[in-house]
Amino acid sequence: MNNPARKTGLFLVITGATFWGVGGTVAQKLFQEYGIDVNWLVSSRLLIAGFLLLTVQFFGKDRSQVLGVWKKRKTAVQLVIFGLLGMLGVQYTYMASINHGNAAVATLLQYLAPAMIIVYLLLRRQTILTRRDVLTVLLALTGTFFLLTNGSISGLSVPAPGIVWGVLSGAALAFYTLYAVPLLKEYDSLVIVGWAMLIGGLALSLIHPPWQVDVTRLILEVYGYLLFVIILGTMIAFWFYIESLQSLSPKETSLLGSLEPLSAVLTTVFWLNESFGIFQWIGTACIIGMIFLLALNKKPS
Repeated sequence: MNNPARKTGLFLVITGATFWGVGGTVAQKLFQEYGIDVNWLVSSRLLIAGFLLLTVQFFGKDRSQVLGVWKKRKTAVQLVIFGLLGMLGVQYTYMASINHGNAAVATLLQYLAPAMIIVYLLLRRQTILTRRDVLTVLLALTGTFFLLTNGSISGLSVPAPGIVWGVLSGAALAFYTLYAVPLLKEYDSLVIVGWAMLIGGLALSLIHPPWQVDVTRLILEVYGYLLFVIILGTMIAFWFYIESLQSLSPKETSLLGSLEPLSAVLTTVFWLNESFGIFQWIGTACIIGMIFLLALNKKPS
């Protein structure tokens, strides 16, 4: 922990994860209390946040990278894939899971990503199976079972669409974390995240144009929530998360965001007054325990 770069990486991933978790809860409030459409929110937040990130890069850092990233065909293709399957994949599946369920469950299901990354690395023979890995996967499975059933196998405590979108969100986050590494070796995180957001936002806009929604009917409070979701819950959250990969491994970054599910659960239960059963709290503890267990591994992954 004496490595300054590692300390910076830890700060970035924990801060970004906290904003992402709280941003999910704020989005749930927008969906449920103000009738905000999930497609409009995802496309709008991606377009605005992406534009802001590229603006920061253009005026504050190496502006040549903003367009330079498109000069290599291989990099350009990778960036488009990352924007569609990574950025848009994470954003849309996560928001859809919140829309059909709630922010706490959506975030916890998304944090199956560390277990998915471990399985992927094992299949690719890029890591070896350890007792720690076995324990964390068992914690993930046990936690997910309790979270979704509340201890009763007769029925699910979360609507099926919310579960499906949540699991897909975990897979998208795993892909997002792994796929970004080679891109970050060549270009600044602002460029990669900014363009990925614009690509994802433009793609979704072709199906659900955000400009067709009348935002003048929204009250002032809603604008405040939207600013939080777009600036802190999207722009800062994803920038910090991806920037942490400069000093942490993909496995560490996916695990050290342990404050994301914790912040989502706490704000959902205590701010939105969402009911949570005792077994769901046990499931929450299992998943957060899984993240902390692997995060305590000080060896590079």
